[in-house]
Amino acid sequence: MKFKLFLYLLFCIASLSAQQPAKVKELEKERLNTLAEIEKINKWLKENIQTTANALNHLNLLAQQIDSRKKVIQILDEEIVSIDNDISSKASQIASLENDLDTVKQQYAASIRKMYLHKNSQDNLLFILSAQNFTQSFHRILYLKAYSNWQRKQAELIVNKQNKINEEKTVLVASRNNKLNLLKAKQSEENQLNNEETRKKTEIKTLEKDKKKLQTDLAKKQKQADALNRQIERIIAEEIQKSEKAAKSKTEGTRTAEIKGGYAMTEKERNLSSTFAGNKGRLPFPLRGDYSIVGYFGVHYHRDFPKIVTQNNGIDIRTTAGNEARVVFNGVVSRIFTLPGYNNCIIVRHGNYMTLYCNLDQVYVKQGDNLTTGQTIGKIYTDTENYTTLHFEIWKEQNKIDPLSWIK
Repeated sequence: MKFKLFLYLLFCIASLSAQQPAKVKELEKERLNTLAEIEKINKWLKENIQTTANALNHLNLLAQQIDSRKKVIQILDEEIVSIDNDISSKASQIASLENDLDTVKQQYAASIRKMYLHKNSQDNLLFILSAQNFTQSFHRILYLKAYSNWQRKQAELIVNKQNKINEEKTVLVASRNNKLNLLKAKQSEENQLNNEETRKKTEIKTLEKDKKKLQTDLAKKQKQADALNRQIERIIAEEIQKSEKAAKSKTEGTRTAEIKGGYAMTEKERNLSSTFAGNKGRLPFPLRGDYSIVGYFGVHYHRDFPKIVTQNNGIDIRTTAGNEARVVFNGVVSRIFTLPGYNNCIIVRHGNYMTLYCNLDQVYVKQGDNLTTGQTIGKIYTDTENYTTLHFEIWKEQNKIDPLSWIK
């Protein structure tokens, strides 16, 4: 029972040891991805900002960069702890191997001494010939052969164990060097974090001086957002009314609404709506390439200006100049319109779901077009400060939905 418990403990130690390098690689991959995100944001933070509204977005990006930097430092801490565990495990393995090696060496030395002491008084041939009968002689031959094989295997075992110890020591040295490199990287990240936090404080002070202008600009943007919301609600109401008339006249076959007062759908639209809903969390992102989300769904109090409240019916996605918007699912272009602050907007219907793409400089589609998932629908507008931002919303009937729970 004790022997089985011993074997089980050895198995657990070996399994834990095997998991450590895999965990370090996984943490390293996560750290490198986060650093790439920081580098992407850093390119945008180098741009000259003039308007207070963009300055607030600039501050949000800087806050994202700081959060990402803190995440990198946290990952580095986890990597260092994981490597420490690996170093401890390797040291234990080396100690165990050295103990085993000492035991094997002692056994091998004892056998050599025994052979040396008996080499004059009893050679192998005399040992065989002195047997009482043939059977005993045969057994002695087998014994000598087995003893010789044992000695040979012990010598090989000594060499193998020594090689294994040397390999483990090489890995141990590499782990210790890796730890030193990670400690240096952590110090570098902490220094950059301090610089970013200092820069953030400076930008906050600058914005506080222009607080009235900032509030005026935000109030203007909120009015534009309210105007967009009213426009969408008006379009939805018109389309519901139109679908109800079509349902009564049955000119397009049977139309039924999912809820009372909702959009009356044809069978094709019901299937489309069901498929759209079934892809929640798996819809493609509404653009390709580099991006950062600078505006989130819902009501938010700014982390650095608690009295400033923003409300967003969708998300705002910062991307590179020249990038294009793409539709997230099969659908039909319902409306195309222009609105101050949002430039060109496209509404795509997916049954009783709708997606909205705003702040487009160019539109590639027209009302009534059938679109396929991932199809580009327009070029995103870039303002005078090189801000390229797509505004994206998802609606079901008259209800707004957080897009981040639907796209991947």
